[in-house]
Formats: sequence, structure tokens, C-alpha cells
Amino acid sequence: MTKIFFVADSFANEVLGGGELNNHELIILLKQAGKEVLAIKSEHCTPEFLKDQDGSDFIVGNFIALNPQSKKILENNFNYLIYEHDHKYLKTRDPSSFVDYMAPPEEIINKSFYEKASGVICQSKLHRSVVEKNLKLNNIHSASGNLWSLHALKNLEKHCDKKKTSKYSIWDSYNPIKRTHLAKAFCIKNNFEAEAIGNLPYDEFLDRITNNSHFVFFPETLETLGRVVVECRMAGMTVISNKKVGALSEEWFKMKGVPLIQEMRKRRGEIPAMVLRILDNQ
Repeated sequence: MTKIFFVADSFANEVLGGGELNNHELIILLKQAGKEVLAIKSEHCTPEFLKDQDGSDFIVGNFIALNPQSKKILENNFNYLIYEHDHKYLKTRDPSSFVDYMAPPEEIINKSFYEKASGVICQSKLHRSVVEKNLKLNNIHSASGNLWSLHALKNLEKHCDKKKTSKYSIWDSYNPIKRTHLAKAFCIKNNFEAEAIGNLPYDEFLDRITNNSHFVFFPETLETLGRVVVECRMAGMTVISNKKVGALSEEWFKMKGVPLIQEMRKRRGEIPAMVLRILDNQ
């Protein structure tokens, strides 16, 4: 059986970010499909390590800490796909500052790494269109969603059934690019009663943010999907946002509550199948 190494800068046991949670679930689902999947941090995927991995396949998530020489070895000697969570083909990792998300050529980096991959999986139609526009490659795909654990989806079913207040939820994030201050200003201007929810353990965060009828979110940078936005929709909430959220580019964003939860349940089969098709060069 071909080994699959999942390479990432960090994993969910270290960082509970959306990308890490998504990757964690993908590893579990690939193992359930009978594949041998081994997680390795980017910094440990050295040229010396790669010398002993002939015949292995690689899934590359975030790779900022990946040795440049290791990238070249992967390009020339291995079958790999990139599971993209942002825009690591740009020096800034953010196309939002460029007109129509189109970066000038001098801002493009890592192009050969993307070009020689069996495929690049993006998180939404918007994400895919921006990557294609900048790299002009034909190996770009869209997962059109994220992966949630069955436990998380079951919790979201409970949250969509519970009675909600008329308040407007705001993510009180310490990250300035989430622009909490704009969401707060919007609520003040419109005389909406708002509740700011800070960074809490995952289940507690979902429990709190889904207590209210609306979620307000105006990110500064392009959200490849906007996992928290999708979670609020799955919980039956109305979302007020800008055009920088990838989820809004999807047909399924019209759904909310149980129908959207069912849609994301489908991704638990579809996304791993897409990964394996691309690795098998089909």
C-alpha cells in the first residue's frame, strides 16, 4: 500500500484553527478509507527524510516552514497535491489589496510548486477563481466546503433547533484582520443589540455564537471559505458580511440549518474521494 504523508506547519493538537481542524478530519477519513496516512510537520520534511520515502504520496497543507530544497525534491520526485487554505503563491499570502484580486507578477512565488502538483484543492469557488487568475494553471480544483467531525455536525444540529435571541453575534477576535471593530460599528450605527464572543474552546464558542439570530462579520482579507460563517448558517442564523467570504460564492450558501448540515455531511465523502482521485491522477 502506498503511504500518504500529510505535510503541514501545524496540526490540530497544536493549533485549533479552521485549517488544522479541516486537515485533522481529512486524515481521519482517509484512514477510514483504508489508506496509510502519516502526519509530518513541514519543518521535519527535510531532504534527508525524503530520501527514504520512494513511492510515497504527499498531501501538502500549509508549508511556510517547508525547506525550499524539500519543495524541489517533491516537485521532481514525488506525486503530491496541495490542499490550499490561503494563498501561499503570494508574498503577502493575501490578494485582497490588489485590484480584482489580481497580483502583479513580481508578487508571485512558489509557482513551480503549484504547477508540478497533481492538483491544488481550494476551499470555495471564489478561492479557486482567485488562484486560477493569478497562477494561470489548469490543475486547480474546489472542495466547495470544509470538513467537520460528526460530533461537530451533531452539535450544530442542536444549535439550529434552539431558540435564539434577537441579538447580533460578533466574533471578538484578537486577530485584527477579522475587523471586529467594523462589526461593532455596524451594530451601533443600526441600533442592533450585539454580543461579542471571544476566543473560547471550540464547542463553547459555537454554543455562544449560535445563541443569537444574526452573525455580523466584515473580514479585511479574503476568507477562502469562512468556516465560522458556514457554522453560523448551519446553526440557522442570518449572516451579514462582505464579499470577501468564499462561502458566499457557493450555491449551497442559500441553505441554512439542517439542509446545510446535510450538505456538509456529503463533503465528508466527496472531499476525501477528490483527494484520492487527484493522487491517482484520474
